[in-house]
Amino acid sequence: MSYLFPTYARWDVTIKEAKGSWVTDVNDIKYLDFISGIAVCNLGHANEEVTNAVQEQLTKFWHMSNLFHQPIQEEVAKLLVETSDGDAVFFCNSGAEANEAAIKLARKHTGKTKIVTFLQSFHGRTFATMSATGQEKIQQGFGPLLEKFQYLPYNNVEALDELGNDVAAIMLEVVQGEGGVIPAEKEFIQKITETCKKIGALLIIDEVQTGIGRTGKPFGYQHYKVKPDIITSAKGLGSGLPVGAMIGQKSLIKTFQAGSHGSTFGGNPIAMAAAKVTLETIFEEEFLKEVEEKSNYLIGKLNSLVGKHPLVNEVRGKGLLIGIECKEQVSQLIDQLRNHKLLVLPAGPNVIRLLPPLTVSYEEIDTAVKTIEEVFQAVDYSVGAH
Repeated sequence: MSYLFPTYARWDVTIKEAKGSWVTDVNDIKYLDFISGIAVCNLGHANEEVTNAVQEQLTKFWHMSNLFHQPIQEEVAKLLVETSDGDAVFFCNSGAEANEAAIKLARKHTGKTKIVTFLQSFHGRTFATMSATGQEKIQQGFGPLLEKFQYLPYNNVEALDELGNDVAAIMLEVVQGEGGVIPAEKEFIQKITETCKKIGALLIIDEVQTGIGRTGKPFGYQHYKVKPDIITSAKGLGSGLPVGAMIGQKSLIKTFQAGSHGSTFGGNPIAMAAAKVTLETIFEEEFLKEVEEKSNYLIGKLNSLVGKHPLVNEVRGKGLLIGIECKEQVSQLIDQLRNHKLLVLPAGPNVIRLLPPLTVSYEEIDTAVKTIEEVFQAVDYSVGAH
């Protein structure tokens, strides 16, 4: 019997320790981790510099009300602002909370209530962010959703023409992660920015999965010529400690004054200690250059599977957020990869999602690709045998 609500379809693996790109289960079986806590452990597991920073903060104090000034919050906020197009930061505990704050800010600032998002998007599981998510399976069974959300098809330029002046914000991921690892097309992003200006709507970029170096830039939107009004971040921000952030432009500061929003644990000093070292490391130009080089190497290796294996349709993504689209459902393939000691995720029914640590080595990439090819070959043989 478990004392936990069964809200997760858990695998039959119990991890006892993790380091770098590898995790070890209670049976001393080692797995190559291409999940990274779902794009969280961008510096790998148990990064030494992050560990030291957290341990140092633990000896000082663990929590302090946000009624008190906390210099480390200012230091982390400065790193986020200097590396984005924002001017001010609100700290919280997760991506859903960051998106919740963004929705509140957009509505309050514009005085309008409609938020436009996109089909197959994922923005969280609170009532507002679930309502923002363009997937029925996330919303089923919870009764009426929060009103005034409209879902448009992703990468569809023409669909934006139907929007009017009642829109408070357009909110999107520049790579839909949960929705199938689908990068936004440049023409689509350009049309969104033009539409926002035309109808007086804010542009919210959800960088919960794509941010903090995951795509080879500090934030994924920086691959496009766009300046968001609001950016949300979480996952990789704290190297595994729970922390989220909403970054907004200067014009929005007057809307979020004292009492307008808050979070008991937002900006917790332990999480801030982890975030500071994480950002200082990942935002280095040389580090991000290496991420792009590893991405090109991994995608190049994976593209060699296209055409070689009838199972594979396409390889796509940005940086080290990569999807392998297959011609059938991938749940059994993911099980087989796990049996071969490689941990990966789905992104919808037909896509295998790879999220290795940004510190992954070329040797580890080779190991992962070899494992994927072995599993695909076995499946090809099995299909051919029938």
